[in-house]
Amino acid sequence: MIYVVIGFLWLSVCLYVILGGADFGAGIVELMSKKKARKHTEKIMYESIAPVWEANHMWLIIAIVILFVGFPEIYTTLSTYLHIPLVLMLLGIIARGTAFTFRHYDAVKDNWQVLYTQIFYYASLLTPFFLGLIAAATISQSINPDAKTFLDLYIFSWLNWFGVAVGLFVVSLCAYLASIFSLKETNDRLELNLMIKKSHQTMVFVVITGLLVFLAAHFSNIPLTKWVFSKPLGVMSLAFATVSLGLILRAMHFKKLLPVRALAGFQIIMILVAATYQHNPDIILLGNGQHLSLLKHIAAPKTISALGWALILGSLFILPFLFYLMFSFTKAKNKA
Repeated sequence: MIYVVIGFLWLSVCLYVILGGADFGAGIVELMSKKKARKHTEKIMYESIAPVWEANHMWLIIAIVILFVGFPEIYTTLSTYLHIPLVLMLLGIIARGTAFTFRHYDAVKDNWQVLYTQIFYYASLLTPFFLGLIAAATISQSINPDAKTFLDLYIFSWLNWFGVAVGLFVVSLCAYLASIFSLKETNDRLELNLMIKKSHQTMVFVVITGLLVFLAAHFSNIPLTKWVFSKPLGVMSLAFATVSLGLILRAMHFKKLLPVRALAGFQIIMILVAATYQHNPDIILLGNGQHLSLLKHIAAPKTISALGWALILGSLFILPFLFYLMFSFTKAKNKA
């Protein structure tokens, strides 16, 4: 049953990065747009994230519950040493969702709309940045339980050059996902060309920040290059991600937009596989030479069994309604 639990944890992380990433990226793409194009971009982004913006944080909640119930030592370590970026990320999620709601549904249209929009922009930018900092801290061996000072325990455990590079990479991925997901929401050639241009721009940002991650890892003595390229699985994962990028570019060139979302999601999964497969199932690499494993640092067997069955039964109720939600939004848009 432990593999069922780990499978659901992996699935929830992948779906949150893909759907939540596209959600966050909507604000980033708007922020990156020229002022004269922001109205068009705002309309396209709104239609793009409408089916998932209220549901995507469900995957984050599922991941947190799985860690809390099934892997309490891992949950405790993350929430203790990374409590600052975790709180900032959660505040960003709340601020962003609140600003998005009031920006679109406030009964009174006044100068407050400007404030709501700015909060939406910068919360969309900073939230995935902190998510990247947290992800980097789990593999950079910067969390050291044996450290003696507050700065070493709770600041430098996540605030370092490698973390900043990964944070920028995650921001770029979110903008990329949002621009790719928005292609099918355009209504005319002008809007389509606008979003294709933004997709090309975000692709460049992803490549640049990706190279920055490897550079920061090199100077931080993190063997990321070895982790990714030392075994066939890592090379194959990056090769598949690169081929998917070529297929996306070809689809955009010929305006065949049906497969681009699936290809972009597949790319994200391949990137996650390449970045994590080498030290799997070790989910946190600590600075004192120890590590926390998804197979060793687990709750009692009865707890894991109950959690596994709860996830299986819960998915039978949740997933069909989630797919129906997306179908309903698509159907309503087609009728309009």
